Amino acid sequence: MHGYRRDSLVWMAFLLNGSFAFYLNGLGPLTPFLRSELGLSYTLGSLHFTAFALGLLLVSLFGYRLIRLTGARRALWAGGLGMSASIIILVLGHNPVQTIGACLLLGLFCSLILSILPSVLSEHAGEARSAALTEYTLFASVISAAAPLVVGFAAASSLGWRLAVGLTALVPFILFALFGRIPLPQGLEDEAQRTEASSPLPRRYWAYWILIVLSVSAEFCIVYWGSEYLTARLGMSKADSAQAIAFFLGGMILGRLFSSRLVRRVPLSTLIPASALVALAGFALFWLPATTLPVLAGLLISGLGIASLYPLLLSLAIGASGGQEVKAGSRASIASGVAILLLPLLLGGLADLLGIRPAYLLVPVLLAGVLLGLLRLNRSRARP
Repeated sequence: MHGYRRDSLVWMAFLLNGSFAFYLNGLGPLTPFLRSELGLSYTLGSLHFTAFALGLLLVSLFGYRLIRLTGARRALWAGGLGMSASIIILVLGHNPVQTIGACLLLGLFCSLILSILPSVLSEHAGEARSAALTEYTLFASVISAAAPLVVGFAAASSLGWRLAVGLTALVPFILFALFGRIPLPQGLEDEAQRTEASSPLPRRYWAYWILIVLSVSAEFCIVYWGSEYLTARLGMSKADSAQAIAFFLGGMILGRLFSSRLVRRVPLSTLIPASALVALAGFALFWLPATTLPVLAGLLISGLGIASLYPLLLSLAIGASGGQEVKAGSRASIASGVAILLLPLLLGGLADLLGIRPAYLLVPVLLAGVLLGLLRLNRSRARP
């Protein structure tokens, strides 16, 4: 597999996606504080993530047309700067209408980033697409691991979580000042200007799309509700449980670091199912015991396995798009929106009915679906 050049365009993509990942992974650790301050139930608390996902979904459905009207570069930076404005509204909000509305806006603007950046890297890296997308998500994991730590430390200090998170809203403005004039790959801009009524995406793309939904669902059920689970299961304080999610995100950093190396040597048809099995083993260790050390080890191992599922499945999906990378990236962000919209809300509803521990059995069901779907696709590919 050929390498690719990590130039200013690549670092722009890494840093802008890292900002998005910081806010995305910060919503889960923020939820216990919002629930406590605003007096919300599990289900109403989950509406913050649901609103975010609804924003992702709305722009994912129609964003392709917006990108075509404005151009990919303008749409990308509208997403980045709008993301900052949404965070400022969130930290200033003091009722659920304001905070949930801010999460809706955050999803709307983040969806533009999520639609465009994978296509930028795919066009830029060419045959090294899998390695580029894995490093892209690896960098995002490193940045997002700071989110629960920032929230936990700030909440336990005199600074407060609102001011600490609000200060991070300056980052996209700084990135725009540094990288705002960098042109995107011409092939990407050319495709963005073509009409959407091109050939439909192949059926195999949609098969990978479904697996992306399942893998993202499993990831964000842990990210969003993990703090609440640790508080209920182990009796941890809200600040400690928020920081403990860093074990899961740390596992994702290690998983993406390893997979960025392994993807050059191990076929994806082997690497992705193996990752799903590791995630299932880690979840068992997370869910079964009631003592701190094995539960945290299970979080770490779960992150290790789940880490590579999204970037590698996204690479396979874009590779199966028949040269329609922008369209494929936009539709892939719909998969993320569907997953984040439905599954944390479903898990929150189950937690209200059954308790959060039984509700968490939803996660291994999702991971088993990824594993079985991959095995079926591998068999169909091997069939003459």
